[in-house]
Amino acid sequence: MNGRIAALLRDFAAIQKSKQSMWGYKRAAAAILALEEPIESLLQPDGTLRKIPNIGPSSTRVILEVLQTGTSPTIERAIDESGQHQDVERRRDLRGNFLSRAQVLAAVRNNKLSGPRLEDYRGDLQMHSTWSDGSQTLGQIVEAGIERGYSFCGVTDHSYGLPIARGVSMARLVEQHLEIDRLNKKYRGRFRLIKGIEANIRADGSVDMKPSELRQLELVVAAPHSALRSTADQTARMVAAVEAPGVHILGHPRGRKYGSRPGITAKWDRVFAAAARANVAIEIDGDPSRQDIDFDLATQAVAAGCLFALDSDAHSTPELAYVETAIAHARLAGVPIERIVNCWPLERLLEWLESKRR
Repeated sequence: MNGRIAALLRDFAAIQKSKQSMWGYKRAAAAILALEEPIESLLQPDGTLRKIPNIGPSSTRVILEVLQTGTSPTIERAIDESGQHQDVERRRDLRGNFLSRAQVLAAVRNNKLSGPRLEDYRGDLQMHSTWSDGSQTLGQIVEAGIERGYSFCGVTDHSYGLPIARGVSMARLVEQHLEIDRLNKKYRGRFRLIKGIEANIRADGSVDMKPSELRQLELVVAAPHSALRSTADQTARMVAAVEAPGVHILGHPRGRKYGSRPGITAKWDRVFAAAARANVAIEIDGDPSRQDIDFDLATQAVAAGCLFALDSDAHSTPELAYVETAIAHARLAGVPIERIVNCWPLERLLEWLESKRR
């Protein structure tokens, strides 16, 4: 119900003529998606709704309408009158298999599901710092990781081939590695920061760094950042990416975004088969706007014999909690714990990373 209401509010936002109204309904949708409990539990005995931050009177009326009838005649009528029905339907098609926060917590707590539990998770392998487009320092990443009970984290700032995300030059990467060495010395025995990069997958499937440069890193996440709205088949591109020397993880494989872009179209069974052969992990990116891959595709990757990486893609310390979304998708897909690299002991993880570098 949280997801259904949020989707309708996003539909309403899309047809607004006023930017202020558009952002108001988008904020309301985001607030509903972020609720940690089912919205039905906030309905009071007198039929009113308990106050929710960022939810105004107009959005509240829509919510009550959906709770009472299962849909919103107000929004459906407004869509018909707007003449934007086709665009709204297109956006609706871009919200498949996204979990609300309440669904995430339900999946994490559901003892009937198999797969990883929060206590099985030992460290996050995709995140960004102030060295590229993140707002967290390396020191803050270490402290936050220790607070969450992790034994390691991989810092994967963007590579120099993605200047829009303030990609790190090789010269700056040397400086970053010196800082990581200092932190690892300081926290030896308690926490290990892994030297990583998020490399960009080009149109031909190659990554935007030289092999000699990749060998300077302990961890390489290769991810697509272009042609994410194209309907053309990109199977060859993604197969080439997982077969590229030095790549450990295929990051947010589709590059989809909630309600705005579908991401890459590919024959994923072939991509997953290639990843399994290459011993490359398929990422479940827990950013709520990405959730990529989702539980449905993850089920196919399980059947193909793939390894998995469950990551937050955090750009700030509070966003480390996004990994819970990735864990929820993994539980819904029944991903075996032994195939999740984040659940491995540090020694085993480092051996796998080193074997891929060789």
